[in-house]
Amino acid sequence: MLFVFVPLALFLPKATAASDPWAPVPQRAAPTDHTHLLPGPYETPQEVTRACLECHPNAAHEVMQTSHWTWLSEPMRARWLGGKEIQIGKKNAINNFCIGIQGNWPGCTKCHIGYGWKDANFDFENPENVDCLACHADMTTYAKSKAGLPADEVDLTAAAQSVGGPPTRENCGKCHFNGGGGNAVKHGDLDESLYEPDPELDVHMGKHDLLCVDCHTTEHHRIKGQALSFAVEYKSQVACEDCHSPRPHRDDRLNDHTDAVACSTCHIPYSARKWPTKVWWDWSTAGRDDIPQNHYTYLKIKGSFKYEKNLVPEYYWWNGEVSYRYLLGDEIDPTKPTLINPPAGDIHDPKAKIWPFKIHRGRQPYDTEYRILLQPWTVGEGAFWDAFDWDVALRKGAEYAGIPFSGKWDFAETWFFYPQAHMVAPAEQALQCTDCHGPEGRLDWVALGYPGDPAEWGGRESSSK
Repeated sequence: MLFVFVPLALFLPKATAASDPWAPVPQRAAPTDHTHLLPGPYETPQEVTRACLECHPNAAHEVMQTSHWTWLSEPMRARWLGGKEIQIGKKNAINNFCIGIQGNWPGCTKCHIGYGWKDANFDFENPENVDCLACHADMTTYAKSKAGLPADEVDLTAAAQSVGGPPTRENCGKCHFNGGGGNAVKHGDLDESLYEPDPELDVHMGKHDLLCVDCHTTEHHRIKGQALSFAVEYKSQVACEDCHSPRPHRDDRLNDHTDAVACSTCHIPYSARKWPTKVWWDWSTAGRDDIPQNHYTYLKIKGSFKYEKNLVPEYYWWNGEVSYRYLLGDEIDPTKPTLINPPAGDIHDPKAKIWPFKIHRGRQPYDTEYRILLQPWTVGEGAFWDAFDWDVALRKGAEYAGIPFSGKWDFAETWFFYPQAHMVAPAEQALQCTDCHGPEGRLDWVALGYPGDPAEWGGRESSSK
């Protein structure tokens, strides 16, 4: 049975975030032994879900309203489309990692919170397809495979009986730490080192044993927080100020920074501090047999890579939204990088702060006649990872994605932005004044909109509008 450490501070009288950072952290429910509640045996995962719904009749319906199920955001208004209401998610978007899921469902939906999304006909209205175990089973007993189905070796009865307390870091991390094809690939600040981190790696999880759901709080299965991949509007974001005072320092000179500098900028001085993260992915070399295969440099099915460890972030103004989100069929200028999800905000935006980002750069296929990014068909018999035929992969992929294909293609550079919010270092490892200010400082003040180093030239008010 899994028991979770609950900090004593959670039982103290409630206070404000400014005076007690533990006050906003939800009190965890005591774990419940499900051994006798779910006696089994269970032959199919849907049988497990039916058993769960006997005691939690509303749970599946709640899950089915969330982006974990729909793989779409809530309707949001896109400013760059004149306020048009759109939904964006893995279900219909494109990125510069594995690019897109259309036609590639069995491989991409391994992490879907449901069972059996193998093609375009998946039944999103069937509550028995909701996978309760992915978030609630002890992950030493459970694993998912193609189309989100349990792996063949899973004992469904043992997995069901392992359900106990709230979702653990292992529950969340099985998908979120391994996005993009493996551990540490995507985010830069999320990887398997956070299952059991040292305090030096992450003070929240390593020193205080916080779970993901302690910050990403949940109500009716709606989990707080939005990825920049899809955050067209500022909605339900997790912020340091949820628990900490906006002026948390004893030194007012530091507190004066907080109007323009995000906490992460100083307190996450490096990304990928234990495992290297992917910073470059070139699809144009995929399919070749003359390049030695190596997880960190080249795979025939995916192309050439670059990874970095202890990555110095790049810094941009960000107000919590995207200024633009590339959508399937949008025209690109192949002579310059296409920014798929650039952060919104600038020096004149009072809601924006300077944030640290990992930027994943790469080259991916585009149609040279229509000048749009293409989504290849990669998974399945005859797909690129099987036949290594770009013409077939791009033609079928365009068909699945509902975009035109001229039969002419090349590869264009794209950038994908990931704000860094995890792996918060101990206070004594935070950036110091000279890390940012002075001739060797890591911030490009002019690129950020200042006339020069604000230590010399002054703050936002010194910039010309």
